[in-house]
Amino acid sequence: MKKYSLKLSLVAFATFWFVSCNNEFIERYPIDEVRGETFWNTENDLMVYNNWLYDLTLEDDVVPILMGHDHDFESHRSGIWYIDEFSDNIAPRHSRHTRYQEVRSGKHSIPSGPQWYGWSDEGWEFVRAVNIGMDNYDKVIEKGVSEEIVNKYKAEARLFRGWFYADKISKFGRAPWVDHELSVDSEELYAPLDSRETVMANVLADLDFACTWLPDDWGDGGGPGRLNRWAALLIKSRVCLFEGTWRKYHGVGSEANMWLQEAAEAAKEIMDNGPYSLYSTGDPQNDYQAIHKMKSDLTGVSEVMYWRRYQLGVLTNHVQSYHRGYNGGATKSFVEDYLCTDGLPITLSPEYQGDEDLYKVFANRDPRLRQTILHPDDATRWSWNNGDTQRTYPRVSGQGGQTSETGYSICKVYDPATAHATYNTSDTPAIILRFAEALLNYAEAMAELGTLDQAGLDASINLLRDRAGMPHMPIDPPMDPRYANDGVSSLIVEIRRERRIELFMEGFRYDDLRRWKQGKKLENPDLGIRWDANMQSIIDPEGSAVVKSTMVNGVPYVDVYQGTDWANPVFDESKHYLWPIPLSTIAENPSIEQTTGW
Repeated sequence: MKKYSLKLSLVAFATFWFVSCNNEFIERYPIDEVRGETFWNTENDLMVYNNWLYDLTLEDDVVPILMGHDHDFESHRSGIWYIDEFSDNIAPRHSRHTRYQEVRSGKHSIPSGPQWYGWSDEGWEFVRAVNIGMDNYDKVIEKGVSEEIVNKYKAEARLFRGWFYADKISKFGRAPWVDHELSVDSEELYAPLDSRETVMANVLADLDFACTWLPDDWGDGGGPGRLNRWAALLIKSRVCLFEGTWRKYHGVGSEANMWLQEAAEAAKEIMDNGPYSLYSTGDPQNDYQAIHKMKSDLTGVSEVMYWRRYQLGVLTNHVQSYHRGYNGGATKSFVEDYLCTDGLPITLSPEYQGDEDLYKVFANRDPRLRQTILHPDDATRWSWNNGDTQRTYPRVSGQGGQTSETGYSICKVYDPATAHATYNTSDTPAIILRFAEALLNYAEAMAELGTLDQAGLDASINLLRDRAGMPHMPIDPPMDPRYANDGVSSLIVEIRRERRIELFMEGFRYDDLRRWKQGKKLENPDLGIRWDANMQSIIDPEGSAVVKSTMVNGVPYVDVYQGTDWANPVFDESKHYLWPIPLSTIAENPSIEQTTGW
């Protein structure tokens, strides 16, 4: 009995802060022990059990839904800040980030065992944990707990399950739908995978239940507590937007418009009735970046809908120590997507000054650019060069000091006060859900449905433009010639651009390219800053840089992967929109068919 009580105390304490130690916890106390007459008696039992589900989600590469910074040392490679490395936003070169480089270049193969963010036995153990709860929650009703209270905790668990399954369908196209605890003799263990239609119908039912029964406020004061109804609505809008656009552009399944309508309605509910708003102090030169640089505690920040707390001695990370050198820097493609201050793309604006040096790159551009990519004048102020004012910026591979592979160093989340003094002890919080996404989801879903008007734009994307001090997006923007062959309207082009800019380094770009069926964009080489004689003389007067370049319209640019295994990226439309299932999984259950194309 003492061991059993200790177990529950540890779970409650650890997850009060939503921290882990869960590997040791699982090994010491199997989930099967939460049984019998001493449990499933009170509301507190339901809360404690669900606390453990939150604890399991801290393994970001195993349960990739509530993505924050993976805990402790693993935060050097797993977490929300790194997911864009799968895409054309960021160009990593570090060996610890090889997985991102493999997928980005189309050079990955069928794995023998578990994948980062993909298919793993530990991930499916999370579903088992949810289903054990679902099989037992109702027992407390016999002990006097109301069905309404029980449904709150069921809603929490079903939100987790629906979100987890949506992630698996997005990556594999099919999955084994299980909604109850299995035993070693269960036939489902050897069943084939269920179809996308079957699984996603169940996902929508789970998300709808969560949006119905979760409370608007758990009374946690806006801290990093439990997921509330507003969070569930944002997750629903995200999942439904993915599914609707996937079905529309891939021609898979049916009822694409139904999913898009569900996405729009969920986002609109947050916009109209939720307690959230964009963080803004009227300072467009700093407000976009501000919430990403706040330290430790995000309680009460109007835009933050859910976040993960880190605290020394409880749960820490070292993202500030590693993200500068490991992410490789932002790409030319990403930087060039920022509009000029007249609201036009660089291909159409007379304000664009070119890229002969970094001062021109930043001139007359959306203020979010300087809040995302480090400007030369900010390098010393932000201690980017470790206090050595004699070092030039930017710095590229081969030079001393802090370098990036592309020359475009990322500063959106950088905190100079903690970057060099927090190895594995950082309390940098992770923003997991924020209100800006609801605005973007609504605008895109309505545009895809063909029902977005200027009033809808003004209530969504143009609020983001207002914060950044940028002109409003019109309902009929001019077509950027670079995207004229994407097969969508200029309005959708601009909505997608806004999404790329606003949500950079928050884990969306790779999934966005896949759902839009724009994977061929990943065949473009990852380039960085211009690298002609003028730029070299500014950046590398001592001639120490190690740079390979590629000509674009007669101008040389840093080519990050030239001469490496990741050069000449490929994107096979027949298979690369989805991931392969590990061979170990198929060996265990021969009824499982490999992902289409693999």
